[in-house]
Amino acid sequence: MNIRSIHHRVCGIAAIALSLLSLHPATAQWDSPGTVESFTQRQPGDYLFRTSSSTVEVTVLARDLVRVRLHPGGVTLPPPPADTRGRDTSWAVVKTAWPRTDVSVTDDSNAVTLTTAKLSVVIRRNPLRILFRDRAGNVINADDPVKGMCWAGRNVRVWKTMPADERYYGFGEKAGRLARNNSHVTMWNSDIPAYGPDTDPLYKSVPFFYGIRKGMAYGIFFDNTWRSSFDMGKESRSEYSFGAEDGLLEYYFLYGPAPADVLRRFTELVGRMPLPPRWSLGYQQSRWSYSPESRVREIARTFREKQIPCDVIYLDIDYMDGYRIFTWNKERFPAPQRMISDLRKDGFRIAVIVDPGIKVDSSYAAYRTGLAGSHFLTSPDGSVFTGDVWPGLCAFPDFTDASTRSWWGASFAGLAEAGVRGWWNDMNEPSVFNVPTKTVDLRVIHDDHGMRSPHGKNHNIYGMQMTRGTYEGIRALIPDERPFVLTRATYAGGQRYSAVWTGDNVASWEHLAMAVTMCLNLSVSGHAFVGADIGGFIGYPSGELFARWLQAGVFTPLMRAHSAINERNKEPWEYGTAFTDINRETINLRYRLLPYIYTVMETASRDGLPAMRPMIFSHPDEEAFQERADQFMFGDDLLVAPVLSEGATHRDVRLPAGGWYDFWTSKRLDGGRDITADAPVSRIPLFIRAGTILPMQQPVQYTDQAPIDPLTFVVYPATSGSDSSAYYEDDGISFRYQAGEFLRRTVRQEVHPGQIVVDFGKPEGTYAPSQRSLIVEIVDGSNFQRVTLDGKSIPKVSPQELSTLQQGWAIDPTRGVLTAKIPDARMRFRLVAQE
Repeated sequence: MNIRSIHHRVCGIAAIALSLLSLHPATAQWDSPGTVESFTQRQPGDYLFRTSSSTVEVTVLARDLVRVRLHPGGVTLPPPPADTRGRDTSWAVVKTAWPRTDVSVTDDSNAVTLTTAKLSVVIRRNPLRILFRDRAGNVINADDPVKGMCWAGRNVRVWKTMPADERYYGFGEKAGRLARNNSHVTMWNSDIPAYGPDTDPLYKSVPFFYGIRKGMAYGIFFDNTWRSSFDMGKESRSEYSFGAEDGLLEYYFLYGPAPADVLRRFTELVGRMPLPPRWSLGYQQSRWSYSPESRVREIARTFREKQIPCDVIYLDIDYMDGYRIFTWNKERFPAPQRMISDLRKDGFRIAVIVDPGIKVDSSYAAYRTGLAGSHFLTSPDGSVFTGDVWPGLCAFPDFTDASTRSWWGASFAGLAEAGVRGWWNDMNEPSVFNVPTKTVDLRVIHDDHGMRSPHGKNHNIYGMQMTRGTYEGIRALIPDERPFVLTRATYAGGQRYSAVWTGDNVASWEHLAMAVTMCLNLSVSGHAFVGADIGGFIGYPSGELFARWLQAGVFTPLMRAHSAINERNKEPWEYGTAFTDINRETINLRYRLLPYIYTVMETASRDGLPAMRPMIFSHPDEEAFQERADQFMFGDDLLVAPVLSEGATHRDVRLPAGGWYDFWTSKRLDGGRDITADAPVSRIPLFIRAGTILPMQQPVQYTDQAPIDPLTFVVYPATSGSDSSAYYEDDGISFRYQAGEFLRRTVRQEVHPGQIVVDFGKPEGTYAPSQRSLIVEIVDGSNFQRVTLDGKSIPKVSPQELSTLQQGWAIDPTRGVLTAKIPDARMRFRLVAQE
């Protein structure tokens, strides 16, 4: 959010990039493990390979998950606390106790082979090289035979062979192309506004990627928080490498073979996002800044007067007293609790920005208590480190210290009591003004599990641990509500604490396309709750660009519009009457789809599969999708094709194999081919997989304005046979779902000649929605003559009569859709339509 410092920051990008290219020494300076001299099993699944110069640990955690660690110098056990290289203290990994996995060991003069039910790990003896095979003996991944694992001083790196037809995806927040072949990427959280497609690094560090080849996928997670880099064939087309300037060479190898299998296992390892409050999936409006209070009320009033749905309004830094966090500017916001209470009655929740910099001011409570509790980062000489941010000279909390996180979390009490419910963590790369590095001095000391390590080791996890302190603090202060935390900077596993957005983007068509790619990369890197600033943070979009961006935003889990200071207003009604009407209907679509969106997000919280998925992720065997980021899957069933070009009223779409339906026309289409989709400026091309049963609801102005009634299930008939979809519901706000207070239901369709059966499975869980109607819409249903419910006929009526009855069915001849209306029974039941 540093618009004032954009010029000198952007000018520094070139210098930063040049320094990153020299991250690792020339190959001639590297040392490698050499020949295996001994092999021992330390415990079941954990094996040590010693050479004259090093020890390599290979640990089989699961049948498809293996950890590899290189200890230069022959270290075999965690070293003393003074050495920060070898302690088994990962900030990312949360699952360390794994059930015992059956491993068979074959030991001969050439190699040791560890075999599980899904793969084999071959550790060659001379020199020590590791390769992974599937059970059929095919090589999945292999160390480069010449280089392999190496170190040079405190630098560590590994080189891998690179098949010509393998593609690489993930890496968290990366702009530019979807596949990262022939590129060099760096992990170092950096505040760089107005970034471009080649800008690297950016705000987040997720050192995890997929390799996909011939429809088969593996993943590698390099768990090293120091500045690290990945060269994916840029230096040599026959090999890729990754490494860091310090710390262990420690990586996890995950085998699919499906990309979804890799992601499930990765998020099991590092954690998954918590189920968000339902209101956080509504439309959110922000700018730098809505101030004073009268302007906030005006924005809220305009949303309701124009009947444009919205759930959240953000307050940027100008709500504070002199940019001091945890405070209010009493001139601009004289009665914040009353304001927030009034807005809540109108359906709005307030989110506030919180930066890590604590103003150096002896009259400021946060500074005094932070100083008294030794909660601030210190220089090696013990003095408190300070640097300039928005308030001026600031101290910075040490979020690697548990006591500091507790102090930080408790400091939100005043804001929480005032009614704030959204917590926007910004500037947490961390960003520092007016210093060459743009961040905290790398020599500054962090607690780091008591190891007292330098900022160079903790830089990439600073934002993540800030969000941890925020999430845990709000969880304690408001125990009956799920926290909503949003962050700009984080690390692998940070999804456990916060949603993410893609930082300070630009109002341009290029950035709209980049936003899609960046959200997809983040999604498959474990960060399922993701979005971008709709309309662009910097600059002013045309009405068309804003409308198209808003349409794409319907299908990003975080749907937030945002704008920089001194920019023209970018609210949905600021582009003339025609675009106001278009934008209203776009946001209405988001709210109508909330039952599906909430179901998809609940699934992500349980199994790690995100809402947004690249086509190659869902269809890894289709070569046409290897580089394609201009369309994507939202959940299992929706294919989204945003319009990314100015003036376009049509666009090319590649439909995967199988049957598909145009959402807008209900026309059935055959997949496995390219089509040209209509794309008037009023709507986004959207396609539904045949076999889907899509849950939808009535329009509302905010998520909890009214209970869902009716709950609609739109049946898109499968080609033949059966298919099913899931539906999930709970109270949307509390943690009672963890005790079983939820409703989960499987709805199945069976397609027979002249007949379709919709089978509502018995609900799981104890959550009981208020009494309501169910509507079942069957697309392509105009030929049906009779509808039965559990074997008993229900009456056919006109479409106009149906709304007044509790039970009945009708056909809309213009849409060709059969609509049945029935009470929402709390049991299993079957609806049958037949010709």
